[in-house]
Amino acid sequence: MMDDPTLLRYSRQIMLPEVDIGGQQRLIDSHALIIGAGGLGSPAALYLAAAGVGHITLVDADSVELSNLQRQIAHQQTSLGQNKAASAKASMQALNPQCRVSVVADHADGKQLERLAATADVVLDCTDRFSSRYAINVATQKAKVPLVSGAAIRFSGQLAVFDPRVPDAPCYACLYPPDGQGDEALSCAESGVMAPLVGIIGCFQAVEAFKLLSGAGKAHQGLSHFDALSGHWRHFNLPRDPACPVCAP
Repeated sequence: MMDDPTLLRYSRQIMLPEVDIGGQQRLIDSHALIIGAGGLGSPAALYLAAAGVGHITLVDADSVELSNLQRQIAHQQTSLGQNKAASAKASMQALNPQCRVSVVADHADGKQLERLAATADVVLDCTDRFSSRYAINVATQKAKVPLVSGAAIRFSGQLAVFDPRVPDAPCYACLYPPDGQGDEALSCAESGVMAPLVGIIGCFQAVEAFKLLSGAGKAHQGLSHFDALSGHWRHFNLPRDPACPVCAP
């Protein structure tokens, strides 16, 4: 049961008929795994903590650098040199001390990543490397946990939700087959990125995670692409690849 201060904190969500008391309680009882506490992970983590997700695990092995502060809003000047997941945890709990935040200050992969995914109700991929995204996709497919995938580079952003619980749903490898694409092609360090763009995509990821956890609305389907220079969104249908090495029957 939520006490009066908790009801007041989440009152603007509870008054939404699509959420109500039941949806808010589902958020409080849920566990989100966010991999990457940088440009995408910062707004996603802050908004999910503020919205009342009861347990959030942050995974990031990197330390906060000065060049991160242009877009990674979970960190401050005083965070320089700190582990990103630990820095983001402090910001999240300053915003909402009711949110339990676990920190994994490591490059989780393989069996560790599979174990983490198996404990979560939703996984948010907020990384910027193909190799990380492929590993996260495999882990979520094995755990049968929905994956909210975001990406942002230069002035271009995209979002997709991959839910292995849905029959014939595609996975990340259906969208980008693992055919040796270079990691550097998606790195902000080499290519640059517009600061507010990562906020838009990270918030979009938080919206989808919120819906999946609360039961409100319908999860995003297909692939959405945002061009920040024109302000245009485009949506693409995304069927399962019958030859996918990850999710094909």
